[in-house]
Parts: sequence; structure tokens; C-alpha cells
Amino acid sequence: MQIKDVLLAPGNGAFFYDDQAAIRAGATQDGFVYVGHPITAGFNSIRIPASSLSVGLVLTDNTVVWGDMMNVQYSGAGGRDPLFDTDQISDLTSRVVAPRLLDVDASLYLDACEKVLAPFEHQRLPLAVEYGVSQALLRAAAHLRRKTMAEIVCGEFGLQVPTCRVPIYCQSGDAREINTDKMILRSVDILPHGLINSRQKFGVDGQTFVEFVKWVATRTRKIGRPGYHPVLHFDVYGWIGQEVGLEPQRIADFICKVAESVPGFTLNIESPGDFGSTQAQIENYAKIVSILDSRGSSARIVVDERCNTLEDIRLFAEAKATHLVQIKTPDVGSIANTARAVLICKENRVGAYVGGSCTETDLSAQASVHVSVATQADMMLAKPGMGVDEAFSIVDNEQNRLLAILDHCRAQNEKVG
Repeated sequence: MQIKDVLLAPGNGAFFYDDQAAIRAGATQDGFVYVGHPITAGFNSIRIPASSLSVGLVLTDNTVVWGDMMNVQYSGAGGRDPLFDTDQISDLTSRVVAPRLLDVDASLYLDACEKVLAPFEHQRLPLAVEYGVSQALLRAAAHLRRKTMAEIVCGEFGLQVPTCRVPIYCQSGDAREINTDKMILRSVDILPHGLINSRQKFGVDGQTFVEFVKWVATRTRKIGRPGYHPVLHFDVYGWIGQEVGLEPQRIADFICKVAESVPGFTLNIESPGDFGSTQAQIENYAKIVSILDSRGSSARIVVDERCNTLEDIRLFAEAKATHLVQIKTPDVGSIANTARAVLICKENRVGAYVGGSCTETDLSAQASVHVSVATQADMMLAKPGMGVDEAFSIVDNEQNRLLAILDHCRAQNEKVG
């Protein structure tokens, strides 16, 4: 077959793994570190550098194609896979996955993924393994068939080759004001995330958060180019529910109040509350969506926590329990599942946001771009890291290169035709 060897190389994610439970419980920051004891299993401190593992497929022409495995920033939270352990993942990949890779037709992408990523001992492989190996297989199929990764996705899922760009969303990290300025100067489509993940950042009754939202809108008008009008998107990590109460009406009232404070802007509020389970999240988010829609609010809610798997995404989309789904790419496993998730959202007329994590790598970000463009997602995350410039350049440049290639191929085909 086309894969003759498998390489593994330890690596670094572009940010840190954080113990969300400890942060929500009140851990304070001292510089860049969090002070206090970890709560989530596997963490020996609240913040630790993100690790990754690259898997390389040596093809018969000696080309090596790569994919990267890692978990998300808040590993072990909200039903997610536990903290990434490079040694354990490396051992499993060597023993179980590598022999499978040597025995598949790598030019047949979905078929290869199904065979290589099949359960082991009646259990699904770790999602990080699915994610990294599926990236490498996508690159292998693209190389063998002399196409872009996006074209492979289009072919496998019966999609038209795209012509339109996908809007890009940047995240600020804790350097909110500086990074918001960077986003505005770069005319980013959707901004700024805000990382509103503590009571200090949200404020009593959400007042600190509301003031920040108003500041972002004012700053956009002040230093943005003429005609620049981004979508404002804030991730509040459940703090609306924690501060005003886990009751859909109260949460909707608060969101409407925030939207009214920035007239003329579309407002996305990610993770307004955490109701403790997927089913409870679906029921209560559906009520919030209904209230916002009935009021004609410019605000939209985005689900993240409790919506991890492909089946979770289907349940939220079918129940209209969100306006947008964050498809957290490492959490849905195989990157083919990211494509499936976008298509599920589109079938149910729910927005598809191809997200992921700041802990990812340049390779996983580039693969995500191809899937996002191929499926024409509604938005995609600039990743990895929290620095804005690096993540935006990786994702925006990859998208621009991809669209240039597709335009060229289209023009060549028209000449031949």
C-alpha cells in the first residue's frame, strides 16, 4: 500500500492546558500562572504547557505527511477527554494505529479513516489520536491524488468546490485591550473572544463584562478603517448563568441588555450558562434561543460546553438549541467528523463555527482551514495560540493560498473545456 512507515515526534501545543474547575473555583493569577491547587484529574498544577504528538506517514515515494495530536485547553472539563499524556498516546499509536496504517489505501480518505480509527478492545480511540491521524491521512490522500485537502473533502462528501472565503474569528486571551486593537487594525471579521472566565472579569451583575463589550464597539469605530463592521463575539464560560441565575428568562434578559448597549452590531454570546448535562443544556438553550428570536434581538448564542461529540452537535442542531455550534475540532475526533458536523448544522439551518483550541498547532490549524472552506462553514477560528498575529496569519494565509489554487484549477479547467 502507499504508507510504508509511521513516524512519531513529540511536540508543543501553542498555548497551555488549564484546569477549568480550579479557575471557576476562584484560583487567582500571579503573572501568567494560577495560584492554588488543581482539581481536575491529571493536572499537577492549574496551568501547564500544552504538549502534542506529531504522526508522520512515510509514503512510497518517500514523501512524509504529518498530522498533530493534542487535546483542548480545558481538558477534562464538561465531558471532554482527559489531559493529554504524550507517553500513553505514543504507546497506543505505535501498538495499535501504526500497523493499521500500513494496511490501507490512503488515497481513499473516508475508507482509510474508518479502518485505521476503528475501536480498539471495544473502546473508541482517544480523540486526540483520531484528530492527528485523520489530518495525516487527509494530507496523504491529497498528495496521492494531487489535489488540495479541501478538494479531497469535497470529493468524499459530494460537495461543490468552493469559491467563497470563510469569515475568521480571533481570540484575545487575557491581553484583551491590546489584542482587540490588533484585531481591529487587521480588520478581522469576528472579534474579540475576551476570555471572560472568572468572576473578576465578568463583574458583579455582569457590569465589568458589559463595559468591556461597549469599549470594544467604541474602539472599533475609533480605530477601524472606514466601513469596517465586525461581528462582536464574546465567550463568557457560563458566567451569565452563574451570576444572574441558571434560568433561561434571566439569561435572555441579560443578553438582550448587552445587545442593546451596542446598537448596530451583531452580538454572539458563547456559553452563556452551564446547566450541568447535555440534555439540560439542550432544553434550556432552546428556551434562550426562542426568547431572543421572539424579541428580534441582534444577539445570538453559541454552544460550546456540553456539545462535544458529533451526536451532541446533531441533538443541539435538531432541537434549535443554539444559533451557532462551536465545532471544537479535537473534541469531535477525526477531522472528517468536523466536516460531518458542519453539514449537520447546515441541514438544520444552524450556524457552523469551526473552532478548536489555542493548544493546537500550525498543522492542525491548516487542515481545519481546508475542511472549513470545503464545507463553507459560517466562521472559523484563528488558531493556534493566543497572540492574534500568529494565528490570524496561519489561518488567513492558508485560506488565501487555497482559494488561489482553486481559482487557478477552475480557470485551467475552463480553458480545457
